[in-house]
Amino acid sequence: MPYLGSEDAVRELRRALSNPNVQSDQLRYRNTILKVIRAMSQGVDVSGLFSEMVKACATVDVVQKKLVYVFLCSYATLNPELSLLVINTLRKDCQDPNPMVRSLALRNMTNLRLPSLVEYVEQPLTAGLKDRAACVRRVAVLGWAKLHNLQPNSEIDAAVVNELYTLLRDPDPVVMVNCLRALEEILKEEGGVAINKPITHHLLKRLKESDVWGQCEVLRILQRYRPQSEDELFDILSLLDASLVSPHPPVMAATLSLFLSLCSGLPAVNLAALERVRAPLLAACGSVSREMRFTALCHIQLLLRSLPGLMGAHYKRFFCGYAEPAYIKQRKMQVLVELVNDENVAMLLDELKGYCTDVNADTAQAAISAIGRIGRSYSDQCLEILTGLLGLKQEHITSAVVQTMRDLVWVCPQCSDTVCLALEGCEETLQDSQGRQALLWLLAVYGERISSAPYTLEVFIDGVRSEASLGVKMELLTTTMRLFLCRPAETQDMLGRLLHYCIEEETDMCVRDQALLYYRLLHCGIEETRKVLQGRRSDPSLGVLIGRPAEPISQWACSFNTLEPLRQGSVETESASRGSPEHVTFDPKPNTDLSDTLDCSQTETVLSGSDSGGTDSSADVLASSVAAPLSLSLSPTLSPEEFERLWLQRQPLHAEQGADKLEEKEDHMCLEERIQCPVIPHCSPQSLQAAMQLVNIQTLAFTPPQTLPWRVYLYTHTQHAHSGDTPRNTLIVGELLYTGEANQRVGVVNKGMDDGDVVEGREEEQVKQGEEATADGLSGSESVRKYGEKIIKVTLKQQPSDYKALKGFLSILTTVLHTLSSERN
Repeated sequence: MPYLGSEDAVRELRRALSNPNVQSDQLRYRNTILKVIRAMSQGVDVSGLFSEMVKACATVDVVQKKLVYVFLCSYATLNPELSLLVINTLRKDCQDPNPMVRSLALRNMTNLRLPSLVEYVEQPLTAGLKDRAACVRRVAVLGWAKLHNLQPNSEIDAAVVNELYTLLRDPDPVVMVNCLRALEEILKEEGGVAINKPITHHLLKRLKESDVWGQCEVLRILQRYRPQSEDELFDILSLLDASLVSPHPPVMAATLSLFLSLCSGLPAVNLAALERVRAPLLAACGSVSREMRFTALCHIQLLLRSLPGLMGAHYKRFFCGYAEPAYIKQRKMQVLVELVNDENVAMLLDELKGYCTDVNADTAQAAISAIGRIGRSYSDQCLEILTGLLGLKQEHITSAVVQTMRDLVWVCPQCSDTVCLALEGCEETLQDSQGRQALLWLLAVYGERISSAPYTLEVFIDGVRSEASLGVKMELLTTTMRLFLCRPAETQDMLGRLLHYCIEEETDMCVRDQALLYYRLLHCGIEETRKVLQGRRSDPSLGVLIGRPAEPISQWACSFNTLEPLRQGSVETESASRGSPEHVTFDPKPNTDLSDTLDCSQTETVLSGSDSGGTDSSADVLASSVAAPLSLSLSPTLSPEEFERLWLQRQPLHAEQGADKLEEKEDHMCLEERIQCPVIPHCSPQSLQAAMQLVNIQTLAFTPPQTLPWRVYLYTHTQHAHSGDTPRNTLIVGELLYTGEANQRVGVVNKGMDDGDVVEGREEEQVKQGEEATADGLSGSESVRKYGEKIIKVTLKQQPSDYKALKGFLSILTTVLHTLSSERN
């Protein structure tokens, strides 16, 4: 906004610019022009001085020219007619013997941004492309890009484009890079600059001549090129090898991005490249620039998704400094969680424990949350720290600990006893709504084991009138209802008072409607209420952080060296806004029926027959019925959220509904099989994942070895060609479950088949085998060890149903499991 008194100031400046005495004194004239620029920068409207400033540009003083050109470019759009008066002076300056003046005139001629002046600018720009001075050629090249941006719908001059391609071999590296930028802008609708083999090798050989940002520009554009042979590919990689360990982080990141793009089909080369950039990334984490440190940490998190052990030996480099900002500390703690192993867990937990008392509340809560995520694998050590933090009686620490305990017992139910003991008396310290919601959820789930649960709940109910949080009120309703089901005598009176207040006095409609729902539900009977409030929950093992398989590099390669890693949170973010783990909502993609969008264009054919002989499994029986080859594919990728939604959606319906009703509702199939695999639950996650991926089966989540119950969740897409029909695509999701109990019965239960048949169990065959074993002199315990040891339950769910494809997949899966068992033996 123009300042008050600007009219007098402009009048005084006009008088000074028109004064012959001032014009004759070069220093006074320049100082007057400087006052005009200062007034313009302060918000004074000095556009009325345009004609006086046009006269001032006719000078040999370069400093004065720069000042005048700043003014003219700022007000040219407001005075298009008067701007024509400047063109003659600018065109004259383009012929000046001083290259600085020529480049200055060209730059400001294109910065006027007036379509009416384009015809006057083209000729000087064309001459500037062939100027003997490099600084003039730099400006002329970018001038053509500005000219095209000014008139994007105008016809592209082929002669100019050819000249720009020629200037790619200019001896000045800045001119070369500017040509790339200009061609990208001019040829945007045609896909940008065309990169062929000669241009690629020329740019790579001259890469070191450019500055840091020039190198980044060249490397970005080279991602468009695809080598014609493997020898050429490795020649290019050899030229890029030095840039991969560049001391400049932007160059290193751009080079690695190009590596990942060129070597998408060479995973070994990609892994070697990631190992090479470890040192530059660690150096960037110690940069003086905070922004550089944060960016490096975000990209390290990206790399850890595929190489969890990449920074394992350097975990101390991610310890937080006292003077570091909170956002860097929190990101470092997220990285530390990814680097935990048996050797360093004690030191990392001790370091994180120190951060829990940080003066910044957000940092302290992030440290407590990090300890909770580590607790999913090292629960005893983490619970000891969390319990100790409750003794500090600090509001924000207690709130974060209770929320962390809530999330921990959700995925590790074995921790519930310790958590129940630690919760005694912590309600006095909790003040924020998130912490109170977490405490209420714990009281609802484990209230039967917490002796003081009704008394704690009574404190909340007595203060419900002064409660400001909507989430706490709704969680309080649910907790009181669930506690009433397990401890009715102690809770009945409190529940009545709470329902009366929420229905009769509460002004919020959400709380009132929920109270009415529970009131009417109680009228339906206790058993119906119990079914609703204590029904099946989401499977917590689907969200386990520790044990989730490493992602393929291809899943994040396209986002490396972009802003995407900075926008993303941690690999496993603790949700601080939800009231309970059961209330997590997922945002599925618009097309949630994956079976309708299957793409089997990139599938690998896998024979469904089993070569493993001598094993007592269903593989040979099932494989014999699959006449046509079966193809498995991992495309399209299935996210953990989509998997959980489909898995829970396909849960068997109540028995009273009957198989016929299930078949009418949905075209899907459920198959259960028990397989004897002695050592599979003790396999390392890496071995199991690698074996599955060899046959295009993706393991989505699994529990660590030696833990019970042991689970693996997997999925694949099948393409099965029926005789005379087009191939049929299906989606199969599955679970491997080992509970540690020996089971001699091996059966197959099939539900929801299209023809209504039920596959009979193989109990008679198994009993016969047991009798034969006994007849051969085996004792009962030996027979159990032979036929009932390490029985793994396989549950498969398919959509749409294709029984032959499902049997073929089961045969492949069985063969993989037996192969792993034989190798371990």
